[in-house]
Amino acid sequence: MTLTTAATAPYQAKSGRRWLPQSLLAFYLVVWAILAVSPVDRHDWLLENLLAVSTVAVLILTHHRFAFSDLSYVLITLFMILHAVGAHYTYAKVPFGFWMKDAFDLSRNHFDRIVHFAFGLLLAYPAYDVFLRAANARKRWALFMAAIVVISVSGLFEVIESWVAQLVSPELGDAYLGTQGAYGMRKRI
Repeated sequence: MTLTTAATAPYQAKSGRRWLPQSLLAFYLVVWAILAVSPVDRHDWLLENLLAVSTVAVLILTHHRFAFSDLSYVLITLFMILHAVGAHYTYAKVPFGFWMKDAFDLSRNHFDRIVHFAFGLLLAYPAYDVFLRAANARKRWALFMAAIVVISVSGLFEVIESWVAQLVSPELGDAYLGTQGAYGMRKRI
C-alpha cells in the first residue's frame, strides 16, 4: 500500500529523484563504517549503536510504504552522522566538545548537548512530514504534533538510557550516563 493522495502528492519525490535517499544511505554507511573502526570504547559504541542500527533498518524496511521527503532524509542523515561521531568517541570525549570547552571556558565537554539540540532541530521536520502526509493533518496540527512527538521521544530516550545504565555493568553504565552529563548521578542517589 502506498500513501499517495492529493494531500501527499506535493511531498512525494519524483521517481527520477529516488537516488537521493539511496545516496544518503550509502554516504551514512561509509561514515558509520569508518567510525566503527577502533572506537574509543567498543562496549559503549555497541550500546550507542543499537538504536541507530534499528532506526536505519526501519527506514529501509518502510521506505516503499512511506517515503519521507528528500529534506527529511537529509535531516535524518545529518542527525545520524552526529550520533555516529558521538558513539565513536563516546559523547564525553568528542574532540569538538573539548574545543568548545576550552574556547568557551565550559565545565565539561558539551557535545552531547549539541546532539540533543540537533535531535529536536533535525528530526522535527521528518515528524512533521509524517503527520502532514501519513495522518493527513492540517499544517498547524502537524507542526504541533511534531513538536510533541520530538519532545516525548527525547524524554522517553532519557528514561531508556537510565534503565540501560542500571542493567549493564556499573562501569559501562557510568560511562554511558557520563556521556550525557550525568556522571556520578548514581553515586549521589
